[in-house]
Amino acid sequence: MNRFSLFVTALAFALPTAVTAQGIPVEPIATPPQTGAIALGTGGVPGMPAESWFTLASRPTVRNVATATLLPVLPDKAKATGAAVIIAPGGGFLMESMEAEAMKPARWLADHGIAAFVLKYRLDATPASLDAFKQAALARFAAAAMAGAKGGAVIPAPAPALADAQAAVKLVRARAGEWGVDPRRVAYLGFSAGAIMGVDLVKTAAPGTTPDLFAAIYPSMAPTTVAAGAPPLFVAMANDDELFGKQGYGLPDSWRRAGRPVELHVYEHGGHGFGFDGKAGTTSTGWSTALLTWLGAHGWLTK
Repeated sequence: MNRFSLFVTALAFALPTAVTAQGIPVEPIATPPQTGAIALGTGGVPGMPAESWFTLASRPTVRNVATATLLPVLPDKAKATGAAVIIAPGGGFLMESMEAEAMKPARWLADHGIAAFVLKYRLDATPASLDAFKQAALARFAAAAMAGAKGGAVIPAPAPALADAQAAVKLVRARAGEWGVDPRRVAYLGFSAGAIMGVDLVKTAAPGTTPDLFAAIYPSMAPTTVAAGAPPLFVAMANDDELFGKQGYGLPDSWRRAGRPVELHVYEHGGHGFGFDGKAGTTSTGWSTALLTWLGAHGWLTK
């Protein structure tokens, strides 16, 4: 695999996008308004450069996050079901795809009466310049691609990010009354790195932090330890996933072997990082419909 191909793999892991030989445009943008975002109070990241926003293939993305926040996206009260979903976007713990894997699914969930909460978690530091950042991403994702090709686990969740996920679950439950949420119906939806973090969240099982449902979208498929009280699991991925497609199905099989509920959707094509919309022209475009059906089966669509 040459240097360009490795970088393409990196970018594919970061965001849902069709990669071509022309590369992917990366452009700096101003920090968008994040009205209503709540600081989680989990601390900072020493030596972190200033938070930086950019578009990757025209999709808003953030890096160098030193302060974790949770942004509520609430449904109209007339259609609210009382259920909630915390959303953790992907990006290899170097960046976060804040539209395709966060705000878009949040608005969709709210349209279906489910309170959504977008988690912007702390990241590993990257160089301030975009050019240097590309090189850092190249190294990170090259290692991830190689590990995934060998069937191994890829990039465990850093401790600060995991602590942010734990704090997010606690906060939603603590303020459930304020947001019209049932504290016994708090799900977690993670994409890629966010899904890897969700596996660690469930496995760690710190008091008050285990979600009631867990949806993992193109996660690492490596097997894991599953506790007797693990929440029901939903997995969606593509068979041709560049990072995790050769790992087998160890993650959902771990749930099955532990006697816990699990649902697995494997799409023939879609690659890694097909995002909320799925990859055009493939059946991966139907994954969100499958997720909604699964949420409904567990009572997330009714009061």
